[in-house]
Amino acid sequence: MMDLFDAPPEPKAEKKPASNLPELTVTELSLVLKRTVEDAFSYVRLRGEISGFKRAASGHMYMALKDTDSVIDGICWRGQASKLSVLPEDGLEVVVTGKLTTYPGRSKYQIVIESMELAGEGALLKLLEERRKKLAAEGLFAEERKRPLPFLPQVIGVVTSPTGAVIRDILHRLKDRFPRHVLLWPVMVQGEGAAEQVARAIAGFNRLPDGGKVPRPDLLIVARGGGSLEDLWAFNEEVVVRAAAASEIPLISAVGHETDTTLIDFASDRRAPTPTAAAEMAVPVRTDLIAMVKDMDRRAISGLNRQLQETARHLEGLGRGLPKPDSLLQVASQRLDDYAERLGLGWQAGLRSLEQRTALAGSRLRSPREVLDHKAERLAGLGERLNTALNQARRQAERRYEDRRLGERLDQAFGRIATDGNRHLERLDAQLEALSYQNVLKRGYAVVRDENGQVISTAEAAHAAGNGSVGFQDGGVDVVFGAGSFADVITKRTQPKPKAKAKKTEAAKPDEAEAKPENRQGSLL
Repeated sequence: MMDLFDAPPEPKAEKKPASNLPELTVTELSLVLKRTVEDAFSYVRLRGEISGFKRAASGHMYMALKDTDSVIDGICWRGQASKLSVLPEDGLEVVVTGKLTTYPGRSKYQIVIESMELAGEGALLKLLEERRKKLAAEGLFAEERKRPLPFLPQVIGVVTSPTGAVIRDILHRLKDRFPRHVLLWPVMVQGEGAAEQVARAIAGFNRLPDGGKVPRPDLLIVARGGGSLEDLWAFNEEVVVRAAAASEIPLISAVGHETDTTLIDFASDRRAPTPTAAAEMAVPVRTDLIAMVKDMDRRAISGLNRQLQETARHLEGLGRGLPKPDSLLQVASQRLDDYAERLGLGWQAGLRSLEQRTALAGSRLRSPREVLDHKAERLAGLGERLNTALNQARRQAERRYEDRRLGERLDQAFGRIATDGNRHLERLDAQLEALSYQNVLKRGYAVVRDENGQVISTAEAAHAAGNGSVGFQDGGVDVVFGAGSFADVITKRTQPKPKAKAKKTEAAKPDEAEAKPENRQGSLL
């Protein structure tokens, strides 16, 4: 029983009739939802794994971003797709920024992607390792593909940013070691489009002709300063690695610092830990070369002097073993004196004359010192001739190196000229084949010639020729040209032959022969 002091129950609220609510169409409701979602989520940073990626013919990109529990559709319009720093692919974990919107046609919400980046360094390293294995399997990193660097390049091409410190470090180092002619191809080394610019620069240097207005480099250096893995990512792109591997000019990669490693380091002919080290690899030290040449020259002169001194000491030793000429003549003089005393005064005059001749002969003998001086002069002359021969040998070696380098460049130029000539001949052959009249014959046409092989182009010429031939694409047929149509020829051939007369006169034979249909052959043309 209800207590008398209890409040009476509240009356139930009556439902308002449906006619009081505003009616919305599906499109109106979809537009309201679209504005609400876009206003509430005008800028969103979203992380997820790409799934179901596809690129439409219009250039727009469609994909889905998912994690362990949820999925959201994503779209990137064509104008923004070309500016993405990461090329989307299935299974790639990325962080995208954009705004949320709805698609009324399917009552679904989606994110309009404005930028995309890889989700963390771990994903970058995973992608880098997969790309490295792929390119290594193609043989782009094989050691046998790498070429030696030129000892002293005349022209060095540098691919780097024109405003950074890298180009100044390279130029300063080259100036200190061995000044060379440097060509700079300015490129972006970081950000959107940097990889394409670096690849085009490498290919552009390789397309320069030998002996052109712009000299062709003998060596390339691709350089950039240090940075994070994301900053150096342009040099891990496949287009840059393939351009470096395809370069005909020897290439040094100098990207980052000692601990930084990019994929272009594997494809280049030599890796430098820093841009400054790349300049040191490119050229030797000029002062060291000069010192080395001078040291070799000093050693050659020193060796020659030692040989001359040893020869002089040897000659002096031989000279000390020989007796003096005076001592040899003393015995003879004493013997002459004895002879003079025994022969008497009559022989004194003759003996004096003999003594004078003997003294004159003794004066003509050269002393060992004179012999040594003569040998020393001769050795000095030989030393000068040896220095001249060494200088000539050095110049010949330089000329042989230059001739070998020019020969290699000539072989490359001849190969390119031969290739261009073959291509030109192939194009001319194709044009000749297209203009050949044989192709016209294959389409059902024929060429008419007279007995002499001259082409007949009019009916009057055919009547005048009498006999001739008709050429088809697979052969020719001999014909006889005459008056009358095709129908007349058929009629004449189908008429019965007249009965032969018993006797014919000799005079009538020519006319009768002309009257026989079988003796006249009409033209089918």
